[in-house]
Amino acid sequence: MNYTIRDAKAEDMPEVLKLIKELAQFEKEANAVDVSVEELVKDGFGANPLFHCFVGEVNGKIEGMALVYPRYSTWKGPVLHLEDLIVAEPMRGSGLGSALLARVVKYGHRMNTKRISWEVLDWNEPAISFYEKKGANVMRDWDVVQLDEQGIENFIKNL
Repeated sequence: MNYTIRDAKAEDMPEVLKLIKELAQFEKEANAVDVSVEELVKDGFGANPLFHCFVGEVNGKIEGMALVYPRYSTWKGPVLHLEDLIVAEPMRGSGLGSALLARVVKYGHRMNTKRISWEVLDWNEPAISFYEKKGANVMRDWDVVQLDEQGIENFIKNL
């Protein structure tokens, strides 16, 4: 398979958004994506980028992406969060996901992070198996906790 992993550019964001929407469809949350191409460009390529993105190209076409951003652990220090690693369905199993993950790990190592973390849905056994084969620890006894926009508003109103 002839593919290239590179840093994303602002002009790649329409293709990145297509992959994000493909993942949302796969995760049975097709209508949950609110982010726009313009927001991705502003947030990832503005004066103070909020994330770093890698894209995987096959024959010049973007078929995968990985989006990361820095976090800080009170126990470990600097860590890197992998928000999403997405490979277009026809390319799954081609090695593109492994190449994207390798690029993320090398990036995190270069940044001297103490840990790279991400979430995976408990029913996504192919992804869990993939990550475990790569040496990741899937911590099944932890739950993700979130406040969405409405939850934030409700919280503030009840202060």
